[in-house]
Amino acid sequence: MNKAQGSVWLLLWFGRGMLGYPLECRAAADAGRRCASIPLDKLLERVVQHAELIYRLSEESCTLFEEMFIPLTMRAQQIRGGNTCSTRTFAIPGSKSEVQQISDKWLLHTVLILIQSWIEPLFSLQATLDRYDNAPEVLLNKTKWMSSKLVSLEQGVTVLIRKMLGEGTVTTESHQSWTVAAWESADMMESITRDYALLSCFKKDAHKVETFLKLLRCRKTGSLSCLPI
Repeated sequence: MNKAQGSVWLLLWFGRGMLGYPLECRAAADAGRRCASIPLDKLLERVVQHAELIYRLSEESCTLFEEMFIPLTMRAQQIRGGNTCSTRTFAIPGSKSEVQQISDKWLLHTVLILIQSWIEPLFSLQATLDRYDNAPEVLLNKTKWMSSKLVSLEQGVTVLIRKMLGEGTVTTESHQSWTVAAWESADMMESITRDYALLSCFKKDAHKVETFLKLLRCRKTGSLSCLPI
C-alpha cells in the first residue's frame, strides 16, 4: 500500500467508525437528542480524535503542496505562513502555572473561534485548487475532507460547550479575511504562494485546536500534570 492509498484508507476508517458521534451533532431535533445522550467522556474523546486527524491531514497537505508546486529556491525563504497568518493569535501555554490559569470555558471558546475562522477559507481554497491544471487528486480530496470535517468538528465542540458549560447558542466572531477575490486577482505564482501560506497557517491553528482539546481531555481524566504536548 503506497502513502496516498494509506491516507485514503485512514480517512474512510475514521469517517465511518471512530468519528461517527460528532457527525450526529446537527441542528435537527432527533439528532440533537442523540447527541445529548452521548456520555461526555466519549464525546470529548471523539472530538479529540477528530482534531488529531484534521491536523495530521493538514500536515500531509502542506507537504504534498510543497512537493508539487513550491520550487526548491523558494522553500529556503521560509514562506510557511509566518507573519502572513491573518487569524487571531492564541498562545499555547508552556508551564503548569499557565495551564492552571486557563479555564475550561476559555479553552472551548478559543477552539470554537479557531474552527469557525477556517471554515470559509478552506472552502475558498477548494475553489482555487480546482483551477490548478495539475493538482493531484489526493490533494483535492484532502482539502475537501478537511473542509467537511471541520464543520463536523464545529458541531461537536458546540455540543461540548452546551454539555460542559451549560451554555446555549454560542456566537463567535466572523470568519477571517482569506477571500477568493484575493486569489483571483493574483498571477499563478502569487496564487500558489498564497495558497501555500493559507495551508501553512491552517496547519498551525489545527495544531492549536488539537493541543487545547487534549489539554481539556487531560483535565477531565483528573490528571495533576496536564501540559500541552
